[in-house]
Parts: sequence; structure tokens; C-alpha cells
Amino acid sequence: MFEIIVSLLAVWLLIKAICLAAKLTWGTAKVIATVLLSLAIPLFILCLVFVGGAFLLLPIVMLAGAWGLMKACG
Repeated sequence: MFEIIVSLLAVWLLIKAICLAAKLTWGTAKVIATVLLSLAIPLFILCLVFVGGAFLLLPIVMLAGAWGLMKACG
């Protein structure tokens, strides 16, 4: 009987450890993704501007401005 109780407790502890590891991994992944995204967007815009992407960037800015105006008015 003691062996069954210890086995059940060991399985329960294993499940709790796996859940904790998953939560830690997900939280770390979110932090890393946020940092990379906050660095990637300005770098992407700079690359677009310096490589001549201003011709592509201008219509996107105009569409974003129009969408913002429509959202503000509605």
C-alpha cells in the first residue's frame, strides 16, 4: 500500500513539474518574442527607407492613417 501511495505522489509531482516547466517556457518565449519584435519593427522600417522602400512605405502609411481616421470617426 505504501508503494502505491508513493508511486501516485511521484506521478502527481511529475505532472506538476511538467506544468511548471510549460508555464516557464511559455513566459520566457513571450518575453523573448516581445524583445525581438520591438527590435525588428524599427529595423524593418529603417531597411525599407534606406533600400528605397519609401515608395512602398508611403501607401502603407496612407492606408494606416485612413484606417485610423475611420476608426476614430466611427
